[in-house]
Amino acid sequence: MFETLKNAFKVKEIRKKIFIMLLILLVYRLGCYIPVPGLDSAQFSTIVEGNNFLNLMNAVTGGALASGTLFALGIGPYINSSIIIQLLCVGIPALERLSKQGEEGKRKIAQLTRYLTLLLAIIQAIGIIINFGNDGAIKFAFFWDQKWLAYIYMTIIYSAGALLTMWLGERITEYGVGNGISLIIFVGIISTAGLTLLDKIISAFTGGFNFQPLLEVIVFCVLSVIIFALIVTVDLAERRIPVQYAKQVKGRKMYGGQSTIIPIKISGSGVMPLIFAFAIISLPDLIMGLFWPNSSAYEWYGTYISSGQGSWGWVYILVLCLLIFAFSFFYAQIQFNPEDISKSIQQNGGFIPGIRPGRPTADYLKKISNRITLFGAIFLSLVAFIPSLVFSFVGTEFVNVFSTTGILIVVSVALEFDKELQSKLMMKNYKGFLK
Repeated sequence: MFETLKNAFKVKEIRKKIFIMLLILLVYRLGCYIPVPGLDSAQFSTIVEGNNFLNLMNAVTGGALASGTLFALGIGPYINSSIIIQLLCVGIPALERLSKQGEEGKRKIAQLTRYLTLLLAIIQAIGIIINFGNDGAIKFAFFWDQKWLAYIYMTIIYSAGALLTMWLGERITEYGVGNGISLIIFVGIISTAGLTLLDKIISAFTGGFNFQPLLEVIVFCVLSVIIFALIVTVDLAERRIPVQYAKQVKGRKMYGGQSTIIPIKISGSGVMPLIFAFAIISLPDLIMGLFWPNSSAYEWYGTYISSGQGSWGWVYILVLCLLIFAFSFFYAQIQFNPEDISKSIQQNGGFIPGIRPGRPTADYLKKISNRITLFGAIFLSLVAFIPSLVFSFVGTEFVNVFSTTGILIVVSVALEFDKELQSKLMMKNYKGFLK
């Protein structure tokens, strides 16, 4: 990857794109530190730390939510709207046809995603602001003691911040390198980890030199490298199914006779099953925290189910694993359709060696896909618990440095960015060869 970066900076066009990407990411990080007038940031932070779902959102925004800054909602509304639209494209025939209409269809789907992002940003901002206002995080005296004015003001500010974050991500995709939305999430997670490590290093030199915090940081970095290496190994693993195409004579030319492969990745669903599982298990916690924060049900759910603490921790583990398995198989069916692939292979005169074309090929592909999805779900279930367990041996401060989804997101985005740079370098070499 470092070799790819070095070669990319040697090419003027790619170097320009990288600088544009870094500049936009810098603007985003500056927005994460711009305070919103009328808020008590200390109270804001206390409320966020007491809610598991808000803690997860805070990690993705790089600490912007806990500080109550301009980009407090971050890219969350856009991610949620993208997931909803993607699921609706599977369930609603009209949207499914629209998604298959090429570039024009993609533009319309993107526009629908933006509209839904605005709606979700408004709903999310209202819910958080009402909850925070009841807990004293909003200084109503700043708004002449008019609650309705404060709520409208905050909703506009945070909705605008979410839309601006979405716009910055789209500009990175258009003018920079890689997927802008993924890079914004990546920067937010890395920033959260960097701030935690920086605080730990500073504590080593506060009140005299203490080597213990530095030793913990070193052990944490070594364990992180090992965990990331194992995740990258599994993330790049794939099952390759050979496909042979028969020779066809059309006119005076002969076509086909070639061999190719169908790659099926073990972690083909990526981080999506984990995001779905954590969102579902945290949703009751969020709703009860917003509307019934003092109820015994909220306290019980937050202790035994949402966080997995106490004697009922096995319930949290069981429910989370079941959700991961369910969403893994659900998402695999969305991404990989054995019937369509079998039909495409047969129409192009191809076949899998040892398997008859048609229905037997579809059944064979479905069996392989289910087996690989099973191993992928087991891998995601292990990733959901092992990193936090390993980091807890270093110190309690490091348990939440990299969330479970954060680790997979960092790995996926880094690999995606590396592939994007390699493809741009390859295209540049092809252009030079043609000239």
